[in-house]
Amino acid sequence: MFRGARKEELMLIADLIIADRKSKEEQARLFAESQLEFEKIKLEKVKLEIKLVTVDVIGPIHPPSGRGHEPDPEKTVVINNLPEPKTKKLRGVLGLCNYYRDLSPIRFCSKSNQRATSIMNKRPQGKVQRSVRFQQQLELLEVELKDQLNSNNELLGLLQNFRSKYSNSIQILNNSTQDPKDPDFSNVVIGVLVFACNRVTVKRNLDQLLKFRPSPQQFPIIVSQDCGHEPTTKVILSYGDQLTLIQHPDQSDIPLSGKEKKFKGYYKIARHYGWALNESFFRFNFKSVIIVEDDLDIAPDFFEYFLATHPILNNDPTLWCVSAWNDNGKDSLVAFEPELLYRSDFFPGLGWMLTKSLWTELAPKWPKAFWDDWIRQPAQRRERACIRPEISRTKTFGKVGVSNGLFYEKHLKFIRLNDKAVPFSKIDLSYLKKDNYDVAFVKQVYGVPSVTLSQLQRGNIDHSEPVRITYENKDVFKKTAKSLGLMDDFKSGVPRTGYRGVVSFMYKGRRVYLAPPAEWKGYDPTWS
Repeated sequence: MFRGARKEELMLIADLIIADRKSKEEQARLFAESQLEFEKIKLEKVKLEIKLVTVDVIGPIHPPSGRGHEPDPEKTVVINNLPEPKTKKLRGVLGLCNYYRDLSPIRFCSKSNQRATSIMNKRPQGKVQRSVRFQQQLELLEVELKDQLNSNNELLGLLQNFRSKYSNSIQILNNSTQDPKDPDFSNVVIGVLVFACNRVTVKRNLDQLLKFRPSPQQFPIIVSQDCGHEPTTKVILSYGDQLTLIQHPDQSDIPLSGKEKKFKGYYKIARHYGWALNESFFRFNFKSVIIVEDDLDIAPDFFEYFLATHPILNNDPTLWCVSAWNDNGKDSLVAFEPELLYRSDFFPGLGWMLTKSLWTELAPKWPKAFWDDWIRQPAQRRERACIRPEISRTKTFGKVGVSNGLFYEKHLKFIRLNDKAVPFSKIDLSYLKKDNYDVAFVKQVYGVPSVTLSQLQRGNIDHSEPVRITYENKDVFKKTAKSLGLMDDFKSGVPRTGYRGVVSFMYKGRRVYLAPPAEWKGYDPTWS
């Protein structure tokens, strides 16, 4: 889970885990208070008007920790009588250092503590000398405090980066270890509909489906073949009763004219899809179906992924599909965190699950061609989203087909296929519900620093936490996406993997959000 983390981050992780084991309550308080205090404290130069007194030392006043010394009563009186308000900051910092030193394995303010202790232990000498030396000691302490605060701000930045990079994973793993009542999937049946035509390489896809399928009763496989290609039929029939073969009865030609003739393959695909989905939902009576093309490799947790997301798809009316595909799923653009899942306004396809209720809605108006572009139109999407993974659970191995093989060479073959099984069915995925997801998503995206494309590419950023690049219009988005290796096209105004206009990806190990302004009002269907 922590591959690619810096050494400093790993040290922090280790310390945080140790502290958590000792006291979860103290650890939570430590993080919350350190974040609040160190963000607010901006130490200015402290100029104190010191009256001649019989003592020349300020003892740090700190919250009781069960350890440490008790301050001298005379020193306490001096501190309480010092000018306000700036000296409160100094006292607060001194106290904070001691307080966190006692609570945490991470040594906050160690240098300033040593210096403060050294000053505290010295005894007064003459009145004039006391005043001069006291002023000098305070000035030295001030410099060291500033240096230490700078160091602690860097440490705070690392902590914040750790939290933003791994909070999703930690929350997911925490959910999986809280011993929730496991949902009952025993009665769930999801049909697997494989579309085949004239490629005998369908064997590669079927072998993997059968290898990773946990139960033939829970995931019955239906292979729907078009084209009437006999060699492909023989391959499918060789699997016997492990699957069911259905063949599209309408092999008639589709009359087209002019420029449409070159798109005949897309017309046949749409006709085949419509017939096979009708068979799946109305003949076999499945409540949900996973659509798989015959040229897809699948991940070991392919079925686990769809099984676990099935209840959310059925219960959240703002969702209309679950997809195994990340359009921006190249190695260089994803975090190696296979448990991460997202909501997406873009329909991904390439291994996806839909319900009978959705098909009942779409079937009467099913298009004659280009069904995937049609389904992405606002009239069909109706502001609904899909669930998609950080790392794809499918990958196409078919270079030759109706679509141009050039797209495969330039993009598809570089998509990363997950190879680490995730027990999704034992993880609480309720964070994907819209009411839970949107608040956290918007807060995360618009709570990180904004940078320019040039700053990101040149590495001119003085921290390693996530950042946001803002695009104001279509041209800026396309230029930025292309420069960073992202898919730069739109379908009905929606960018690939986009949610609320935001595309989330990794760039040189850093999480980046390519986002519209915070006052975003919705997609513009004219963007293409």
